[in-house]
Amino acid sequence: MPKIIYTDGYNKKAAAFLKKHPDLTNQYKNTLQLTELNPSHPSLKLHKHKGKHSDLYTVSINYSCRISLLFLLQDDTIVPVNVGSHDQVY
Repeated sequence: MPKIIYTDGYNKKAAAFLKKHPDLTNQYKNTLQLTELNPSHPSLKLHKHKGKHSDLYTVSINYSCRISLLFLLQDDTIVPVNVGSHDQVY
């Protein structure tokens, strides 16, 4: 099972996101828990970025909000990079 490692930079972005969207706190937490348990779960809609961020993947919190992730396969680690609306994350 992969482990999520939170960086200080991501924690600041997440705090700002949750301050702006307190109604999404439970969905946000559930998304991260499910990502750690099973990143391939269909409800996460995991997909790889294209273009300049092609090293990142994204999971969905809901229809309009996403979390960008970096998968470090050698360490079985997931590092959240960004959280926000579709346009903010891409």
